[in-house]
Amino acid sequence: MTRARLAPWLWLAPVLAIVLVTLATPWLAPHEASAVVGGGWSEPSAQAWLGTDNLGRDLLSRMLWGARTTLGIALAATVLAFVAGGGAGLVAGVAGGSFDRVASWLNNVFLSIPTLVCALVVLSLVPANLLSLTLLVAFLESLRIFRVARALAIDRANLDYVMVARMRGESMVWIIGREILPNAALPLLAEFGLRLAFAVLLIASLSFLGLGLPPPATDWGSIAKENRDGILFGVWAALVILPPFHGHPYKRLTIAIGGGR
Repeated sequence: MTRARLAPWLWLAPVLAIVLVTLATPWLAPHEASAVVGGGWSEPSAQAWLGTDNLGRDLLSRMLWGARTTLGIALAATVLAFVAGGGAGLVAGVAGGSFDRVASWLNNVFLSIPTLVCALVVLSLVPANLLSLTLLVAFLESLRIFRVARALAIDRANLDYVMVARMRGESMVWIIGREILPNAALPLLAEFGLRLAFAVLLIASLSFLGLGLPPPATDWGSIAKENRDGILFGVWAALVILPPFHGHPYKRLTIAIGGGR
């Protein structure tokens, strides 16, 4: 396999590692997500390797359990987005004509609305739950996937092997499945990795704004929201990045900035 063909697969290594850690959360997490092991914000210790949050819950456990929620929704939404948006884009690029114009116009209309604004409007009208959040993220991501898939289909629809298939009288499904899709798989695979990352960011942003899954569900955005005030106590922001020991200069810097203990 050449380097050009190998490059789109490189993102699979860190993603696969994250997925494996997420699947192994029941065995890796020291505590349950809602288990109270302390009395409030605290430094890392043998009982809580990343410290505890505002309610005394183990941050490491909550981050691991939150990864299952965040990545699960992001992965399901990205797959749905590729099935819907990618399929529609390939059909529009191969079919052309009125269907392509109407579908592209509708896609551009929705793309003109900022993603976060659209999500805020929808979630203010629809109760946030696992299904609604997944479908919303899938719809927003499918708009961008549509444009990528359509561009790839148009680029390949005029190549010789596709023209030969048309002259043989092959159906559109056959042309897309046997001629277009195999030759557009690597760019779409790279786009899948990007869309998955943006889906995680969108889900975390919505949860941080209070529009994600309601408690007791745990995800990365809600963890950041619940513990943002910990910066004022100087015991959360820096400790997660670099756990300090007593007398460590980072601890003194954190205390000086945050005014904590």
